[in-house]
Amino acid sequence: MNSAGHSEATAPRGLELTPFRGLRYDPDQVGSLAAVTSPPYDVVVRPDGLHHLQDADPYNIVRLILPQATTPAARNEQAADTLRGWLAEGVLTADPEPALYVYEQRHADGMLQRGLIGTLRVSEPSEGIVLPHEDVMPHIVADRAALMRATHANLEPLLLTYRGNGTAAEIVDRAAERPPLLSTTTEDGYSHRLWAITDPAETARVLADLAHHQALIADGHHRWATYLRLRAEHPSPSPWDHGLVLLVDTARFPLRVRAIHRLLHGFAVADALAALDGRFRVQRLDVPLAEALDALADAVCAGNGFLLAGDGAFHLVDRPDPALLDRTIPAGFPEAWRTLDATVLHATLLEHIWHIPEDDPARIAYIHDTAATVRKAERDGGTAVLLHPVREEVVRDLARQGVTMPRKSTSFGPKPASGLVLRALDL
Repeated sequence: MNSAGHSEATAPRGLELTPFRGLRYDPDQVGSLAAVTSPPYDVVVRPDGLHHLQDADPYNIVRLILPQATTPAARNEQAADTLRGWLAEGVLTADPEPALYVYEQRHADGMLQRGLIGTLRVSEPSEGIVLPHEDVMPHIVADRAALMRATHANLEPLLLTYRGNGTAAEIVDRAAERPPLLSTTTEDGYSHRLWAITDPAETARVLADLAHHQALIADGHHRWATYLRLRAEHPSPSPWDHGLVLLVDTARFPLRVRAIHRLLHGFAVADALAALDGRFRVQRLDVPLAEALDALADAVCAGNGFLLAGDGAFHLVDRPDPALLDRTIPAGFPEAWRTLDATVLHATLLEHIWHIPEDDPARIAYIHDTAATVRKAERDGGTAVLLHPVREEVVRDLARQGVTMPRKSTSFGPKPASGLVLRALDL
């Protein structure tokens, strides 16, 4: 029995974050730390963004997280060869002792985020410890799993949030008062700093605090699903029992939540609008993007709303026919899920009206940047579907009920820069 009178078998099990020996770039071997970083693999806008990153420095992390070759097998082998080469050259070196890493992102607009990077015990959603809120696409999980198998590494942390405001948060803030291991500013205006917590007593206090909490996946559902797949492939105990994460206490450092937009390839705006006749209200808006987004925000206060773009104007689509929603939205879900804009988009618009499969990359793309989505639609003759972001409380409440939102429903940020600290599983 433990001191609380409960057996260890029935004691609650929460977040289990452990220190690790981080792989980090040697600043003397690269042009600059900023030049070797990248946004997470799924945020890079290809191909222009990819080429820009590749040109920034020959050692940019994008050469590991998005290797370029003619076949998937060749891409993964290329990443593995690149990683081995950089380790042999000393471009990437392992820190001498295991640590939990305090990571800070700061922007001139007032945004400040701090969290802990460590390796987290991988757990099934049914355990109620790490809560997903979105579905995943199997082909992306397969792609990330193949890359991790080939490199035997976690190349970038996924982003998790919890609400604690306790001992761990205090230790994080105290660490940020010391000189950092690294400091750099990327071209998006964010400054990045990193510290290592190696003191066993401090680490023990952090782990004891986190053990009472559960976390929400803010960004990285596919990587978490990949961790689960790889853990299942390897008998426990093994290094695959844990995965690299950034854990942010949003009681102390709230994240920003943005929408992820859709680009419908080869589907003209005129055709999209014609299919909506009599089913939604449609208003043409000949205004700048910012004003169109304001109109969308006003519309979703009263119900579901979307902006369509790609023909040089914006079209506000709102006030769906209630009978149409009753016929097309699946029953048996909480009302908060049934009334999500993303639910209406996927179940009513994509599936029922436009007949566009949500998992067909030849028909639909998911893009975080609003202006980029519009530009691509106008350039390619497709349709941009712009969404309004979901509140974090709605996301968390649904996740706690075990209800997942339609895939790519939210974008939490700022996201951790890839390339500041990596994990090799054989260290």
